[in-house]
Amino acid sequence: MEAGGASTAIVCDTTTYLPGEELSRLDVHLVSLYVSLEGRQQAESEISDYDEFYDRLRASQEGVTTSQPSVGDFVAAYEPLLGAGREVVSMHLAAGISGTCEAAAQARQRLIDEGNGGERIHVFDTRTGAGGMGLVVLAAARLAAAGGDVDAVLERAAEARDGLGMWFAVDTLEYLRRGGRIGAARALLGSTLKIKPILALEEEITPVERVRTRGRALERLVDHARERHADGADGWVVQHVQDPETAEWMLEECRGVFGCDPAFTSEIGPVIGAHVGPGLIGVGAVPRGLLE
Repeated sequence: MEAGGASTAIVCDTTTYLPGEELSRLDVHLVSLYVSLEGRQQAESEISDYDEFYDRLRASQEGVTTSQPSVGDFVAAYEPLLGAGREVVSMHLAAGISGTCEAAAQARQRLIDEGNGGERIHVFDTRTGAGGMGLVVLAAARLAAAGGDVDAVLERAAEARDGLGMWFAVDTLEYLRRGGRIGAARALLGSTLKIKPILALEEEITPVERVRTRGRALERLVDHARERHADGADGWVVQHVQDPETAEWMLEECRGVFGCDPAFTSEIGPVIGAHVGPGLIGVGAVPRGLLE
């Protein structure tokens, strides 16, 4: 069955950072988060020049704010899909760090109250973001495109979420401190801003390990890839913020570990990037069978 004719539609938000061609091929529908820098608010989906945004971020002395899509944004995405008689699985950034899932749930309730089929919307908290969320969405979207019904798609999404292991190393904790989204990693603040922490996003940002050098942080990410491979999780991803050279090095290392190409690779955009800062490298994987 062609993706556009699948009975189950996938909606996700822009913080998946899945490549555009993959979104189009699988008929995944995007709802955008927003980012405000120096008084200028933009929908993330409208920012095509990441370099220009990150240059402004580095130069700015002001804090960056990000916000979830409006209820109206979600209603606008859902209505055509419901009008076509489809079930909707709406998959979003961890509720522990964003109000995106809550806005989606409010849009669902509005459509139920209006008698417009909102009960066919199933809001799914991926409990992660960026590359991890991209893998969970990819698992669900591929099954939906192959004709999987809504229950099977939700089950596959849950399996991918539970089977995910995603670590990322940031160059500095400064951007997380500024943005206030640091979660359990707050314990690393203070005199430890000079360390190179390894973090995970598991409902909230949580510390995994603290290391002293960038080189050691990258070595630990490769170790994590080896652990994922040993656990049978060979559907992998590498992501970065403004560091394509290191990302390319990590891709080559991980190809040697996994013995295959990544499910996808991409640069993290402004909404997540504003909170973690340039220099992030992330590596993670799910069981490859969940992506088939």
